[in-house]
Amino acid sequence: MDRTESGDDSLDAFARQVSEQAEALVAAWNEVERTAVPRLSGLQLQALLITYRTPGINLTGMAERVGAAPPTVSRLCDRLEAAGLLVRRRATTSRREIGLTLTAQGHDILAALAERRFLAVRRVLQQVPAAQREALLAGLRAFSEAAEPLNDGGPSL
Repeated sequence: MDRTESGDDSLDAFARQVSEQAEALVAAWNEVERTAVPRLSGLQLQALLITYRTPGINLTGMAERVGAAPPTVSRLCDRLEAAGLLVRRRATTSRREIGLTLTAQGHDILAALAERRFLAVRRVLQQVPAAQREALLAGLRAFSEAAEPLNDGGPSL
């Protein structure tokens, strides 16, 4: 693909600037996850978020969403179940299919994580003038709307 067109160059430069500026948000997000109790790996957190957004998802669906082999996802879910964060239940539509559901503790962990993320973002936004906050929100909304079809409704919190 030839990227010498001025439109592509301009978009490339803009995307690079957005990526650089987003580092502060990503760093705050990662710090919240890094200090979460209990400590969850990125894959464990992703599995919990997928289960939250898609209650009853089966292991095959989870494997597709996280991009891992079914045996890997099965072991991942074993660990999350042993930690009391999710349960496996027989699906109501098929006796052979197993669905994944968050436990109350799993919901609590995600709620606590969301609250800590909110507080981290709020601390930073206190330093941003109101007009710039509105512009930031408008830009993030546009970005989220454009990303939604690309992410196929993937995990977020």
